[in-house]
Amino acid sequence: MIWNGIIVWRRENHSLANLLTLIIGVFLLIYPLLSFLFLRKLIPKPYNLMIEHFTEMSSFYIISIFLIFSLSVWICNFYRPKPDKDFIIVLGAGLLNGKEVSPLLASRIDRAIDFYQNQISVSDKHPLIICSGGQGGDEKIPEGVAMRDYVLQKGINPDDVVAEDKSVNTIQNFAFSKKIVDRYKLDSNNGIFVSNNYHIYRATAYAKNAGMKINGIGSKTSGFFLPNAIIREFIAILMRHKLANLLVILLFVVISIVNKI
Repeated sequence: MIWNGIIVWRRENHSLANLLTLIIGVFLLIYPLLSFLFLRKLIPKPYNLMIEHFTEMSSFYIISIFLIFSLSVWICNFYRPKPDKDFIIVLGAGLLNGKEVSPLLASRIDRAIDFYQNQISVSDKHPLIICSGGQGGDEKIPEGVAMRDYVLQKGINPDDVVAEDKSVNTIQNFAFSKKIVDRYKLDSNNGIFVSNNYHIYRATAYAKNAGMKINGIGSKTSGFFLPNAIIREFIAILMRHKLANLLVILLFVVISIVNKI
């Protein structure tokens, strides 16, 4: 994880999010020493045993749900939609130099174009491509506009492409894209969305919250970035259910105290 963190730091922007694997790797490396110093030397009994018991239960809980989450992410990418869709929503990502489609974003758009062209060849039905993404503080144009320009450069019919340029997160991506779907009088449940493979699981829930019972297809993610991306997605899922997780942690605290009284 330390080595992966160094690679991500070298190849991606220097943000705290991109340091996740490095931070976790360093923590795991020094944890045995910290555990020895604090639980064996500095904290007296029975409090050190309480903390140790709590740590063991919490670690087992986090590892267990992380494995379940990773399996869910993997399963989501087996979805193969029928070539009969009314629309394709492409979720935006950051632009290079404030106006250029990044390789990560290009992989999403290319995946959408592949499905679009395959559907036309099979059923002669033209789905509407919705390029969804607003303008960030460091961007010169909205992501949706840059994405639409990229699609048009690939020779796609302009009548089949529209830009959604107001959203600033995934929840708004779907909420504002739903308005476009309704404006074009399309079936809101007969579409798909495209994102990176690690993002499909969480994004599916957001789509349903926006009133669209649709699933996603994933574009490939660079191998070096995948561990970091999966951990970030996992943290986002934990935060969506923070009350339930807090109750579990409180339960572990009670069990640890009761067992050592």
